[in-house]
Amino acid sequence: MKPPRTAAAVLSAALLLAAMPAASQFPPPSPNVTTFATGLNNPRQLKFGPDGNLYVAEGGTGGSDSTDGECDQVVPPVGPYTGSGTGGRISKIDSKGRRTTVTDTLPSSQTSENLGNLVSGVADITWIGKTLYALLAGAGCSHGVVGTPNGVVRVAPNGSWSLLADLGAFQQANPVAEPQEADFEPDGTWYSMTTIHNALYAVEPNHGELDRVTRNGDISRVVDLSESQGHIVPTAMAFHNGYFYVSNLGTFPLVPAARVMRINPNNGNVRVVAHGFTGVLGIAFDKNDRLYVLEMSAVDGPTPATGRVVRVGANGGVGKVIATGLVFPAGMTIDPAGEILYISNFGFGFPPGAGQVVRVRVAR
Repeated sequence: MKPPRTAAAVLSAALLLAAMPAASQFPPPSPNVTTFATGLNNPRQLKFGPDGNLYVAEGGTGGSDSTDGECDQVVPPVGPYTGSGTGGRISKIDSKGRRTTVTDTLPSSQTSENLGNLVSGVADITWIGKTLYALLAGAGCSHGVVGTPNGVVRVAPNGSWSLLADLGAFQQANPVAEPQEADFEPDGTWYSMTTIHNALYAVEPNHGELDRVTRNGDISRVVDLSESQGHIVPTAMAFHNGYFYVSNLGTFPLVPAARVMRINPNNGNVRVVAHGFTGVLGIAFDKNDRLYVLEMSAVDGPTPATGRVVRVGANGGVGKVIATGLVFPAGMTIDPAGEILYISNFGFGFPPGAGQVVRVRVAR
């Protein structure tokens, strides 16, 4: 977060860490929310893999390495970041909620102490066939990590990994139309990724773009959202019936101005299809083609324990409230049957191990 109206400010100031109680001290969420897995380290986006297990991208444990003076830094109070070449994690969770580590050797970093040492690392995961790919958000020199840029990495079955695409370098060589000086991250802060027709697509919030990565690592821009939408901080993404759907967080302080946009993958045309939400970090469609939105905080603030899931109404506004009482939820997916939502809970601002995955049945 920096001066007012920034995105970093939302994800940091959002947490009010100095006054945050322990995770166990929050009231329980609505009765239809059940805990599926625990012991996660700053969980973010999550997806079901081709093996039927749930995989969770985790910010990880942060780090203490500093690159201040070596390269461009994120300005205070968000930066300077400190980081580590390891600590970012991907977890596999089986049908019984048992967690195992796929890898914990990916980069992880954290904001300055002034902003609560908020951790970022692995932002999302997806597959092409049976090959796992991860999207890095906590790497690059500006995050205290030398030698590994923010980008897409290919993860082997034994947990080793290799860089496929350097998204940080692509951003630096291809700036968006409307970069925000007060909210600028030299290496980006990637948040969501999906697979369409054997190519990977990633969303970056602070710059405001949707980019395409081929299996060979070639990068191209699908759409520069900053040009048509301004600084809206795009976050979560889904692909449904031939279109991308992208939600946004908004800037600090959070207000009910977040939206869901439908993007044509062929020409990048953008159309707003839902609106009136607050701090959206996840979207998903159920088997009946109904759209669900995950709000990190449903009130001005942001405020802990006010995260919720809502179903988009017929008019594109807030329809039915599905679940309430979530604590800074950071990602959402739906099971392969399209019936149960899985949500990363305690996704920001809590110590390693405090993160959860919870679930909510929405269709039968």
